[in-house]
Amino acid sequence: MSLGQIIRNRREEMGLTLDEASRRTGYSKPYLSTIETGRVKNPPADDLLVKLEQVLGFEAGLLVHIAHVEKLPADVREAFESSKAENAEWRALIQQIISEGGKVEAVLQDERFRRRLEGVGPGCEEVAIAGKLVPVINNVSAGYPMDYDDKGYPPGGADDYVRCPDLHDPNAFAVRVVGDSMEPKYHEGDIVVFSPSRSVVSGNDCFVRLSDPHETTFKQVFFEESGTIRLQPRNNNYAPLMLAAERVNGLWPAVIRYEQLRD
Repeated sequence: MSLGQIIRNRREEMGLTLDEASRRTGYSKPYLSTIETGRVKNPPADDLLVKLEQVLGFEAGLLVHIAHVEKLPADVREAFESSKAENAEWRALIQQIISEGGKVEAVLQDERFRRRLEGVGPGCEEVAIAGKLVPVINNVSAGYPMDYDDKGYPPGGADDYVRCPDLHDPNAFAVRVVGDSMEPKYHEGDIVVFSPSRSVVSGNDCFVRLSDPHETTFKQVFFEESGTIRLQPRNNNYAPLMLAAERVNGLWPAVIRYEQLRD
């Protein structure tokens, strides 16, 4: 969860309006709104974060720490958070040994901790992985195909990231859904992660890249016996799109969906 989401969730839990938060911190309502929505160009100053910690009842230094971590380059941040997860594993192991009265033998019956101590064995390298940071690179049309825009980012780069446990595809990417053609399964604003390393089978929900013209869309994909490809919306209000196979120059299946909870 991003710094802005953490601040907004706590403010709403306390029943504070943006106007009230603005009055108590001395910072403008529009500026606080850009922080909460992630549209602020520069990270908030520590002075503001300290005031928000006080007004919203956070532990002293928590928001400042989160902001400083978010400033780190993606690869450094991933290594840092993975290290934190590993330290948590070790603390849990030590606490379990203490709770067992110092009997290490009893703790070693736990296969996960035994692999952690030995540093070998299947799955050992995954014990402390906090989850891969996947770049959010684009908005994809869950409606009619639209011009493709990767925002000019190099592979793996973006303004925002989502953390995806148990995903190991180095080329994975995420997009925000625009439109309603994939409802009721996907809603506008959802973030969907796609994995280029996964094979596509008929019926998969896919990020689809088209040529002539260069467009993208998000649809359920079916391979017809005639050799054509059917792009099928999940929303029955939209008609399927039949395409010649040569016009499709990219199909990547959806593997994870992040949905904003709705009332």
